[in-house]
Amino acid sequence: MFIDMQQPVTSKIAGGILYEPSLFGKPEPQLFEPAYWLSRDTAASIQGGRGQVLFIHDGDRRWVLRHYRRGGLIARFNKDRYLWRGAEATRSFREWRLLTKLIGMQLPVPVPVAARYVRGLVSYRADLITMEIPGARSLSSLLMNSPMENARWQQLGRTMARFHKLGVYHADLNAHNIVFDQMDAIYVLDFDRGTIRSPERAWIDAVLARLLRSLNKLKAQRDIHFNDENWQQLRAAHDSFMTAG
Repeated sequence: MFIDMQQPVTSKIAGGILYEPSLFGKPEPQLFEPAYWLSRDTAASIQGGRGQVLFIHDGDRRWVLRHYRRGGLIARFNKDRYLWRGAEATRSFREWRLLTKLIGMQLPVPVPVAARYVRGLVSYRADLITMEIPGARSLSSLLMNSPMENARWQQLGRTMARFHKLGVYHADLNAHNIVFDQMDAIYVLDFDRGTIRSPERAWIDAVLARLLRSLNKLKAQRDIHFNDENWQQLRAAHDSFMTAG
């Protein structure tokens, strides 16, 4: 689905908001606050990845609110602040703009709704709202319940190749941010630090290796339904799509 995304910015001294005006008139800062939605009983909070993810169900709004949080050792003393280098360099604005490009390229990603940053003196915090994918089930959750057929692994490989053939780099592809919707279509989430670059075998192999490590880690921790044959099916379909004319 192609959506013509407009890109107005609401700026304040403390920060700014980038949003899609066809979805609502003007976003208010409270829309990025979990407490606002939870107090109205219109949201459910879950832990996802590095922090809290809020699923908002408010009338026709089916949104996902994500607060950017740090990972690794730095998170012990700095949970969610990033060095200020200008509005367009913020994590939220960069991901919002990348998602709009990927939708224009007809790739299966969430529709961006609004992005926000809140400034401090030399740092900022950030949030992103996207549209919820109906009936989304992560690859990790599916594999905990039952094995996937070869055709699904092949579908997954071709989907990854669609991104890679167009030079779309995902900084942290794993079994949690690949999801199947209610019609079993595949989507890729969480494009924080993602970029569009020249397709090259080295970084494409590195992205796939990261996904394989994620699957093997889940296999070791939770004994998910995953084996070498599954990966070979995915990889063969991916490489075939990459070389097709």
